[in-house]
Amino acid sequence: MALRIELVDTADMTMTTIKSGHRLRSLIAGCAVALGVLTGSGSPLHAQSVAVLVNGEPITNYDIEQRTKLNFLSTRQQMPKQQVIDQLIDEKVKIREAKKFGVDPTASDIDQSYAAMGSRMRISADQLTKTLENQGIRPETLKFRLRAEMVWTSLVRGRYKESLQVGEKDVNAAAKEGGEPTQVEAFAYKMQPIVLLVPRGSPPAAIEARKREAEALRERVQSCEAANSLFKSMQNGTIRDPITKTSADLPVPLRELLDKTPIGHLTAPEITKQGVEMVALCERKPTTVDSPKKREIREKMFADKYDVKQKAYLAEIRKAAMIEYR
Repeated sequence: MALRIELVDTADMTMTTIKSGHRLRSLIAGCAVALGVLTGSGSPLHAQSVAVLVNGEPITNYDIEQRTKLNFLSTRQQMPKQQVIDQLIDEKVKIREAKKFGVDPTASDIDQSYAAMGSRMRISADQLTKTLENQGIRPETLKFRLRAEMVWTSLVRGRYKESLQVGEKDVNAAAKEGGEPTQVEAFAYKMQPIVLLVPRGSPPAAIEARKREAEALRERVQSCEAANSLFKSMQNGTIRDPITKTSADLPVPLRELLDKTPIGHLTAPEITKQGVEMVALCERKPTTVDSPKKREIREKMFADKYDVKQKAYLAEIRKAAMIEYR
């Protein structure tokens, strides 16, 4: 079967001298891949055959099938096969390029990103795995895509940090041109999160008892100094360092809760995975923050710059890659 080499090298003169060496290495790599496919999988042989080699790394027909299913699950649209292949090629070259600069997340990093995706969907990592498996998709298919996204974002932001910066002057000019205010009145909240720990698996009665204890402690605390003195000496309880957030940083329910809480007092207890949580409100003072429209403009300007830069970078490294269709 003839091989089609999409792009080998950026230098025409070099291409002629190394072409035969590339083909020999590709043949050896292809044989090694074929042996691995034949001996390392219980899947049908036709699904495991190599479709593309990217710098000697295989993309199998099974990989393409898996990504096609994942894309359909995400978009509910059937993506053309060549588009799926291009997606997988891009990810291969992104990961390879990132490794050259030491950007190589561990399995634990990928698992955390996978769990975070589940959390955003309001399901656990195990439930996400089950959802994928019900559609015939291996979790590794999604994890590979997550790895490529993680390393590429980190690499592009790191290498092009200066050129990706968005000037305040440009943001203000764009906001004023649209007739939008650049600053709005808000509050800055200085607060300290508090947790009364409850061991996992505790019965509901124990959780309720801890919640009643939290309610009683709320009556005793009249200042952040008192909260620190009380909770820093308490067993199975902790108070964290102060943090300051503006109105724009907080979700509406929490902002409304803090607006109703007297300075120095604790918010109502809430049951979470850690136990019973409250917030000590240490300070609330007026301030000004960027308007929502100004933030939107800044984010769009950054996104546009990032998109131009990452597309050019990807085209560059893909041009230098050796891509062979089997």
